[in-house]
Amino acid sequence: MTFKEQLLQGIPDKLPQAKPHDSTINHAPKRKDILTSEEKKLALKNALRYFDKKHHADLIIEFKNELDTYGRIYMHRFRPDYKMYARPIEDYPAKCKQAAAIMLMIQNNLDYAVAQHPHELITYGGNGAVFQNWAQYLLTMKYLAEMSDEQTLVMYSGHPLGLFPSHKEAPRVVVTNGMMIPNYSKQDDWEKFNALGVTQYGQMTAGSYMYIGPQGIVHGTTITVLNAFRKINKTPKGHVFVTSGLGGMSGAQPKAGNIAGCITVCAEVNPKITKIRHEQGWIDEIITDLNDLVLRVTKAKKDKETVSIAYLGNVVEVWESFDNANITIDIGSDQTSLHNPWAGGYYPVGMSFEDANELMAKSPETFKKKVQESLRHHVDAINKHTEKGTYFFDYGNAFLLEASRAGADIMADNGIDFKYPSYVQDIMGPMCFDYGFGPFRWVCTSGKPEDLEKTDAIACQVLETMMKESPKEIQQQMADNIQWIQGAQENKLVVGSQARILYADAEGRMNIAKAFNDAIKKGDIGYIVLGRDHHDVSGTDSPFRETSNIYDGSKFTADMAIQNVIGDSFRGATWVSIHNGGGVGWGEVINGGFGMVLDGSIEAERRLKSMLFWDVNNGIARRSWARNDGAVFAIKRTMAMEPNLNVTLPNIVDENLLNSL
Repeated sequence: MTFKEQLLQGIPDKLPQAKPHDSTINHAPKRKDILTSEEKKLALKNALRYFDKKHHADLIIEFKNELDTYGRIYMHRFRPDYKMYARPIEDYPAKCKQAAAIMLMIQNNLDYAVAQHPHELITYGGNGAVFQNWAQYLLTMKYLAEMSDEQTLVMYSGHPLGLFPSHKEAPRVVVTNGMMIPNYSKQDDWEKFNALGVTQYGQMTAGSYMYIGPQGIVHGTTITVLNAFRKINKTPKGHVFVTSGLGGMSGAQPKAGNIAGCITVCAEVNPKITKIRHEQGWIDEIITDLNDLVLRVTKAKKDKETVSIAYLGNVVEVWESFDNANITIDIGSDQTSLHNPWAGGYYPVGMSFEDANELMAKSPETFKKKVQESLRHHVDAINKHTEKGTYFFDYGNAFLLEASRAGADIMADNGIDFKYPSYVQDIMGPMCFDYGFGPFRWVCTSGKPEDLEKTDAIACQVLETMMKESPKEIQQQMADNIQWIQGAQENKLVVGSQARILYADAEGRMNIAKAFNDAIKKGDIGYIVLGRDHHDVSGTDSPFRETSNIYDGSKFTADMAIQNVIGDSFRGATWVSIHNGGGVGWGEVINGGFGMVLDGSIEAERRLKSMLFWDVNNGIARRSWARNDGAVFAIKRTMAMEPNLNVTLPNIVDENLLNSL
């Protein structure tokens, strides 16, 4: 069968051959055995309902073995034989181009060069899934191939509920992931209900088909590193940045360090992902011995090198050895997946990677104790360095939160706040999000590198024109973005689809998108998919990350994220998504995203102006109401530019009046 025929087939009527376990692929760790015997039967019933009754006797034993072996039913037998990657949009059998673009994005998320655990349909973060199982993938692709532009596909946590009648202005797909009743969002709830096959963790951009590899975060990481050095009045040259994690999102850190111009030491315990990142050029060197690492960093400091080094081992060892060797760490962070601490997101020091994985599956309570013990050691080592002047920040991965739960010495003197800020509190919030700058991204559906090169040039020209008239308050942001886009080609950031990310405000996003749409209309480039990371101005309510610099008491509310996805859906988005969970954990955040296809039409221009304006300014208005100075400035400026915008502004209370009580 051809590729198109396989997509149109959906779930095959004849069972394909069973597939052997491929040890060369980076696989998800075994999940804990959490279901009762009756719940396991329910999980099997739930899995078998995708298939004709005549296959149940053959599949039930196989699915039971998967559940016993992996803790999940992935349906490996149904993994397609064709190569998984983002093909040019014309290669997809679809009745409408919008659906074909979504198929392209789904396959990009599962590309072996992009996905963390491709056979388990997990894109990044250890548990960020596109689908729960391969039957869902097959059925979804079939629905998309059959969809007209007057239908909407409804997705329930990876499960395609079906195609429903709608209209051309409606989203083609509406996605929800992990939307639990609030009292059922604890860690073990995810383990249980995911094992039952009724929900999944979509992370941020995995479950909404908008992940574009480590590039998706490298720009924001570059800005974070640059501004962290600015904060401590140091230039990156010859100075040290220590962190950990080389997975889907964290893998961007070494490349960002190189672009910023510092010495980056990034620890990672997984040898496979370390090798992959080295082969992809995201890290320069791999070192396995601590003494060699100390000597190498000492030389790099002396020579003022720009270099990224992966230490294959535990990051706690790096912090401790650098303390003993009196190596100054200028800025430090951590990007292990601590939103997922008990299932492979964080590995305890003093154990091999293999032994830790075995303990995780066989004795989860013992593993949890080991992780918490390691977190205490981790924080103790960080505290020694910060006493010497290191600037440490939480990178939004729930490090501070889980360390506090582990009893680490991480709390401030008031017993309420953490000793160290979230990077959003100190850097991204006041410097970027409050002014509306966030991770706007696009994908060239033609698959042609020359289209990406053309879009880079278009975006750069738009920004340079805008910067001439930009107020002084956002000149630095504009300059950083122009520098980024000018160096994008030489930094070889593409992994998977021909995609780019660029921090821009609403005005920048609308102007760039319109310029793209005009170029498509002229035939200069093919269709473009617009999107963003959920880690943005408006899309995410996350009290320990995206909204950690909201100080009016509302940071634990999720009105903004919900309003955002509702507003995007009727303002022209091609698809919308809303998730429970993300970079900081299940039950800790609500985040939403969108995708928008530009086809060169007048309708696309109308939609992009309407939706992109709302998608950013919803968040600026909320941040303004929280009395954030930058956001007050930004929303007043926007109201002056758009007469139909009328936002409630805060009246500032005199502190002396409060203090007199």
